[in-house]
Amino acid sequence: MYSRRKFIKDGSLAAGGLLLASSSFSNFFIPRAPKVVIIGAGFAGLSAAYYLYKKKIDFVILEARNRIGGRVFSHIMDQKENLVIELGAEWVGNSHERLQNLCNVFGLELQKNQFDSHLIYQGRYYKNGEWDYSEGWKKKFQSIIDSYSKLTHADKLKLDKMDWWRFLVNNGCEGRDLDLRELLDSTDFGETIRSVSAFAALAEYAESSEKNEMDLKIKGGNSMLAKKIAAAIGEEKIKLQHKVNRITQNAKTGVTVYCENGQVFKADKIICTAPTFAVKNIKWEPGLPADQINAMNELQYARINKNPLLFKKRFWKDESFDMVTDQSPHYFYHATKNQNSKKGVLISYTIGEKAAVVANQTDDWRENMVMQTLKPHFNDAKEEFERMTNYYWGNDMYSHGAYAVYGKGQWFRVMPILKRSHIHTHFAGEHLAEWQGFMEGAINTGEEAAAKIR
Repeated sequence: MYSRRKFIKDGSLAAGGLLLASSSFSNFFIPRAPKVVIIGAGFAGLSAAYYLYKKKIDFVILEARNRIGGRVFSHIMDQKENLVIELGAEWVGNSHERLQNLCNVFGLELQKNQFDSHLIYQGRYYKNGEWDYSEGWKKKFQSIIDSYSKLTHADKLKLDKMDWWRFLVNNGCEGRDLDLRELLDSTDFGETIRSVSAFAALAEYAESSEKNEMDLKIKGGNSMLAKKIAAAIGEEKIKLQHKVNRITQNAKTGVTVYCENGQVFKADKIICTAPTFAVKNIKWEPGLPADQINAMNELQYARINKNPLLFKKRFWKDESFDMVTDQSPHYFYHATKNQNSKKGVLISYTIGEKAAVVANQTDDWRENMVMQTLKPHFNDAKEEFERMTNYYWGNDMYSHGAYAVYGKGQWFRVMPILKRSHIHTHFAGEHLAEWQGFMEGAINTGEEAAAKIR
């Protein structure tokens, strides 16, 4: 049977043959490679640019910030000791193939960065191996994970209409087990598990590595990959402090992109990798469809505060140390693992409403809060403390959050709308990936958007 798809394919080939034959008579028929404007120099934008670079398609990247990397933001905490920590995206998962491939291409070393979790719960400190879920709940949860592959599409739609907390309760998770799931899972999603789609949560846990993708880290800082890609594509192709405030699109003549600094760029196509808050602040002509605007208004981003604390000595004595708590600091982890120094950095990582509270206080208040949690169990923490810094993603002027959080009823309804191209514009970013909050997702979506450019 001669299928419709085969008909379209053969028709395209025939048209291509006619065009090629005609080109010997006139250069008018030679198609030129499209010029592309990429909005955003985060990992989605840089990966899109690298894809186009390899295809020899011309492009320019417009970045509103004064640096590349977007929500990948490496920071030197101690210049003399060269202690590098991440104020933004942190981990590389064992299953993150594209990111690992890019690291191999650019000669970047990936170091094991898995942790062994400690716990402070109801005033008691538990070392790694001294605490766990109940045997009954572990068995039940494993059966839930094992059944994931058998879910039908109808099952997934039903799950998506429920939040993760409700799903857990409905499946017998209660008491201490439920408390621990809230503490641990909210650390992953950046908001309470009452705000997360049950399907989005279950899919992540069922499909991720044993350490839930908290496996590896780029030696020297994750921003090293951004710098390597920028050098490969040509740093002159990246225009920093070029905030886009207006875009006009015409089905025949292409696009014009206007920047706040007065610069104007004309092109055939756009790859927009900005988070939804920034996308909505652009004046689109013609305007974005109403359902796409509604989807952007509906999607939330995690309120995460990172509070790195530099200590003169690694008093925690465990290079693989991390610790979840039921107190205000929420989660601690050793951010300078694999970095040779007596000094070390613990990051106090808070989420949701906790993050907003912590971010609005002074450094003295944050220091007292952290020491109040650590002192009963780590007596020398206070005397070893040197200094801190702080970054609250909830106040970031471009994203107003660290990464996207799909709530109940949003995964199958909102995401397809956000992914949809608008005239000459293709969208990308971690919010459109299979999992949110990972560099891998940003890279995948950037490459997928670039592959649409013909």
